[in-house]
Amino acid sequence: MTRSTDHVVICVFDGLRPEFVTRERTPNLVRFAESGTWFREARSIFPSETRPASASIATGAPPSIHGVIGNYFGIPEVGNKVLEFRSLTEIARVEERSGRPLVDAETFADVLARHGRKLAVVHTASPAATFMMNPQAARNGHWTFSIHGRDASVTPEAVDEAIARFGPLPERDLPRFAEIDYAERVFREHVLERIKPDVALLWFNEPDTSSHYRFLGSDETLSVLKAVDEAFGRVLGWIEEQSDDERYTIIVASDHGHITTTDTVPLHDLLRTVGHESCRPEEPIFTGTQISVTRGNTGEIRITEGGIARRDEIARWLMEQDFLGMLFSPGGNGIEGDVPGTFSLSLVGLNHARAPDLVYVLRSFDDKDVWGNPGISFITPDYLPAGGSMHGGLSTHELNTVLIGAGPHFTGGVSDHRACGIIDIASTVLAAFGLPPAATMSDRSLLEASSERRGPVVHEVGIGRFRQRLTSVDRGRSRILLGGGRIA
Repeated sequence: MTRSTDHVVICVFDGLRPEFVTRERTPNLVRFAESGTWFREARSIFPSETRPASASIATGAPPSIHGVIGNYFGIPEVGNKVLEFRSLTEIARVEERSGRPLVDAETFADVLARHGRKLAVVHTASPAATFMMNPQAARNGHWTFSIHGRDASVTPEAVDEAIARFGPLPERDLPRFAEIDYAERVFREHVLERIKPDVALLWFNEPDTSSHYRFLGSDETLSVLKAVDEAFGRVLGWIEEQSDDERYTIIVASDHGHITTTDTVPLHDLLRTVGHESCRPEEPIFTGTQISVTRGNTGEIRITEGGIARRDEIARWLMEQDFLGMLFSPGGNGIEGDVPGTFSLSLVGLNHARAPDLVYVLRSFDDKDVWGNPGISFITPDYLPAGGSMHGGLSTHELNTVLIGAGPHFTGGVSDHRACGIIDIASTVLAAFGLPPAATMSDRSLLEASSERRGPVVHEVGIGRFRQRLTSVDRGRSRILLGGGRIA
């Protein structure tokens, strides 16, 4: 490459669906896309949730490698409850008791540190998601700021610096207008202007939060999306004012999409009625119950009493229910899992040692929601307000992400339709500096022209009247999940 990069800037719009990027709603994003390459077929990972997606962005790998297998999951040897990772203290306890890092793979930040380069992060999502981006920030000599304060930041001095310059952290509100503005100022005026790291990452928690609690197409969600776009425009404007702006590589991404939820499925209660005593997420597991079930439109089932026989019985019962969308089990032949009719967890990159006995996805449909957005789904109760949107599953509305690159290595005004995803961001960042990816990372850099010649592969499995389909593209060291769901 004859052109080089001095700085990489990454901006993540949590939960942004690509079709929401329009001239009316996000003029700055559209202007940016016209100057770069838009990867139209970019995908998240499974489950399409923020914490595993964050770990995949950081490590360039699926959950089968980095070990963050969901937003919430159980690890019997470290406690008797489903782990929610609400604090750095809880994460430290998990790592101490398990003897393994929570993010169990090398990150692009680790590679940068080995080569004397720095990463600075300004993050407004959960403390756990912030942690995932650079778990070893302190050891690496890097800088991480969380909008949640000192206790949520791996480098708490970053919060002290921000408060000293910009005043107290904003009060939480919904939509998160104040947090967006505060974080953008810290990023632009402190990180970019003063710290000047090699790589700078800004993570907006919107439009994800408002999509969950104020609904996907509502006026409130669209207004906060406009605010995020304006904040991004200020960052973009600052870069354009620099004398060396041509030496900045900019990557804009979302970690997953969204789908509107409709009817609720009381999965815990239904399983109890058919003889499987299930605990709720806030209740202790592994004692006094037979199974644990996490909630959402996607979740895990762990057998605490009854072993394989109970697992298979639950799987057969689930596949008889109209509300089930997809079902996965460990082992098998790489396509079908140990339980007939299920897909193998290895097919979707979830075959980690922490994997549960079953992973379910509630059924989704391509029907339009009340705002005209395609995609609706079932959800378990007591998780979101009725009509709130969700993610985690394998519908294209949840998997398809925004991924746009601009700078010295990208071609302007191009739509690239290669199979790619958030797992390629790590290798792309490193390639911008001429650094090779870690051995566990996807070896596909978005800076290079695509040489992929393999088309999508479609797999179908099922039993009785239940049948499910998954479409993916195999790329050697990595697999891109294009979409999946129930077909009968």
